[in-house]
Amino acid sequence: MRAKKPITKLLWSSLLLLLLPSAALAQDAGLDTGNTSWILTSTALVLFMTLPGLSLFYAGLVRTKNVLSVLMQCFAIAVVISILWLLVGYSIAFGPAESAFWGGLGKALFNGVVVDSLSGDIPETVFASFQMTFAIITPALIVGAFVERLKFSAMLLFSVLWTLVVYFPVAHWVWGGGWLMERGLIDFAGGTVVHVTAGVGALVVALVIGPRKGFPGGNLLPHNMTMSFTGAAMLWVGWFGFNAGSALAANGSAGMAMFVTHISAATGALTWMAIEWFKFGKPSGLGAITGMVAGLATITPASGSVGPAGALVVGLCGGLVCYWATTTMKQKLKIDDSLDVFPVHGVAVWWAPSSPASWSQPTSVSSVVMDWPTA
Repeated sequence: MRAKKPITKLLWSSLLLLLLPSAALAQDAGLDTGNTSWILTSTALVLFMTLPGLSLFYAGLVRTKNVLSVLMQCFAIAVVISILWLLVGYSIAFGPAESAFWGGLGKALFNGVVVDSLSGDIPETVFASFQMTFAIITPALIVGAFVERLKFSAMLLFSVLWTLVVYFPVAHWVWGGGWLMERGLIDFAGGTVVHVTAGVGALVVALVIGPRKGFPGGNLLPHNMTMSFTGAAMLWVGWFGFNAGSALAANGSAGMAMFVTHISAATGALTWMAIEWFKFGKPSGLGAITGMVAGLATITPASGSVGPAGALVVGLCGGLVCYWATTTMKQKLKIDDSLDVFPVHGVAVWWAPSSPASWSQPTSVSSVVMDWPTA
């Protein structure tokens, strides 16, 4: 009789081991590990855009005495907005839609978000982390409008209030089931939520606080273009997570978004260089990286809509339009948007196509233009 007990225990143990994988499989039936891995990577890439990409990009464009100030501003925004996202931001943007205008406070402090919570086929924590990086970079973009003339405390207070009042509600309107989404607005990767809001915010701040001393004549040239080039390169790489990650899946849509993002960035840079070459006899490093950012910003809302030939047209138009907007603001309107946030980010996305379109490969540039959906 005693000899049977070990055998019985062995049988029960074997049966339990057989059942455990099935139970685990049933628990994770809705989880896609491939998609999860890609969004985890994209989250790191988008945060990399701010820390250190945007920080170095901006720091190289200001005067030497303000370099540390700009770096600290971008770093502090990342710190504070992350905490704000935990407290109320995620809930306002993506909480249970209590109205068409905000998501309420049902998920404040990530209430109800646990290890097994899913958003589609990825963990909700991964989705929330990805969206948090967008909330971080948007107020950080506005820093470029008022660098060198705003106290740190004022900058921090403005960034917190602006994010609460503008960014979180607009994210809900466009991505969280709000009134703009209900009316059919499609913003694939942040054209409205990030670039329009940041661009308009930058313009308003620049108008309210006025120009820097010596603008537009004085010595306001960038102090270190090597630093700005390094930051610009980081922005280019990080933007793949920004746009391709917005597919929220590791699939063909993400692949196409990544490719058109790269083509538009290259075209925008080449366009800006060509304009300067024609006007001044040679291109500038500042123009090249500014054109690249214009191409990236322009393709953002359209990265889920156009093919490679369309991206070529988008980058070309983005370079042309943003160059015109930049020179107009600085030379004709005398508006000191220090690092051209509005003319590069705000203007870039107004006309870009953002409605869904077929992923079929176009046969010519003209067919892409003719088949573009209206914005």
